[in-house]
Amino acid sequence: MITIIRNISVYKPESVGIKDVLLLGDKIAAIEDKIDINLNGFVEVKEIDGTGKILVPGFIDCHVHILGGGGEGGFTTRTPEATLSKLTTSGVTTVVGTLGTDGVARDMNALLAKARGLDEEGITTFIYTGSYRLPLRTLTGEIMKDIMTIDKIIGIGEVAISDHRSSQPSFEEFCRAVADARVAGILSGKAGIVNVHLGDGSRKLELINRVVEETEIPITQFLPTHINRSHELFEEGIKYAKRGGYIDFTGSEDPDLWEERDGEVRFSKGLRRLLDEGVSLDNFTLTSDGQGSLPLFNERKEFIGIGVGSSTSLLIGIKECVFKENIPLEIAIRAVTCNPAKILKLKGKGKIEKNFDADLCLLDEETLDIDTVIAKGKIMVENKKAVVLGTFEEK
Repeated sequence: MITIIRNISVYKPESVGIKDVLLLGDKIAAIEDKIDINLNGFVEVKEIDGTGKILVPGFIDCHVHILGGGGEGGFTTRTPEATLSKLTTSGVTTVVGTLGTDGVARDMNALLAKARGLDEEGITTFIYTGSYRLPLRTLTGEIMKDIMTIDKIIGIGEVAISDHRSSQPSFEEFCRAVADARVAGILSGKAGIVNVHLGDGSRKLELINRVVEETEIPITQFLPTHINRSHELFEEGIKYAKRGGYIDFTGSEDPDLWEERDGEVRFSKGLRRLLDEGVSLDNFTLTSDGQGSLPLFNERKEFIGIGVGSSTSLLIGIKECVFKENIPLEIAIRAVTCNPAKILKLKGKGKIEKNFDADLCLLDEETLDIDTVIAKGKIMVENKKAVVLGTFEEK
């Protein structure tokens, strides 16, 4: 399949102006001022008019409960699995699946199978091994074997700390898991990243900081998530990021509600603060916690309500950065493109470059709404509607 996107404003994520972009199969073949191809009708060439649109890399959502999540309020509060069109209509072309709180009723075999299913349906998938608890329940029985022998496993997580739902791991227990992930990453050429769930406890980043200060493991081995859960945690996150650490924001479909009711730091304001503090443009990501439950607890840690995360929160956060905080799109979009690709060592992802994967989003130039999504060179969303549905999605 040959596709040419013509006359479109390209953000690699840095802006390079109006270009034509050539896709050959599942790869980006050329990015030029003008591309002319004459195949005398032997091969079909699809042309897309990009006038009035912006081309950005497909979104990488590196924290999604693709099997569903939750259960903190009992079995009826278990959330449903992710569907293909829910991801693609949100601009997501690469997703990283994680288990979360429940590593018993949902396990690694099911997570891997779900990831392979989404991959077959048209997007790229990876997973973390384990769940909230330490020691981790892995597929092969060992962290290092999982990362080194199973293609889709790129790290461990989300391991919970500073949270009443965690397994309250000791420093030694936590440190050993991190060390195993690191060495397995080195040996396999993967990131071996440690995705860490941060709760609302008073210890915040304490365990991570101890590993960095008391061992030889570098600060870049961690990707702590939910850093914007509270103002207090975010302040610690700024210090951590200024030391060279990566931090992950959790998006929200209703940032006004969560900011006012629960004191969360919305992504747009958080990113503005990072920029003002001089944090590296490479050191932040934005994820959705998609399909994960958003449980609400009272002061006695009793469950009182629940919501469900969605990848639609990614674009909401990006648009707020541009329209509310006047942050350039080429900076904001890094949170869901080149930054997670670099941190997670996802080759061929996160940039619009020759020979990179043809994972792309066409956005309306004025509103930044998603118009078209291309994953692995195939059009998944066109004219704002999903044209490829998952196997069991209703047409």
